[in-house]
Amino acid sequence: MPRHAATAAHRPVRSAAAGAAGGLSDRCAYAGVVEHSVFVHPGARGRGVGTALLTGLLASTEAAGVWTVQSGIFPGNAAGLALHRRAGFRVIGTRERLGRLRGRWRDVVLVERRSPAIG
Repeated sequence: MPRHAATAAHRPVRSAAAGAAGGLSDRCAYAGVVEHSVFVHPGARGRGVGTALLTGLLASTEAAGVWTVQSGIFPGNAAGLALHRRAGFRVIGTRERLGRLRGRWRDVVLVERRSPAIG
């Protein structure tokens, strides 16, 4: 599945920024469904890096015939939720105590984007 890294002036961005997608299930019925993540290091935020990564990731999933892209985002990550909303994702719901961060259970907001190709 697609993986992207941000560059600036043909060099890697000083702070880490990456986007990746992976298959959700081995079952053939879900062959066109992927889960993805986009991470932009705090030092690279506010410069459009997340938008560029997510746009590139969505273009490559569309080209690969993926019909649903989903992700889990911590509720307090307002920038991540806004980024996904701008890219056409919608909130499906909140999964309670699904993720762990620094030893603490966290809720996760499930977001998804359906390909316009499936109508």
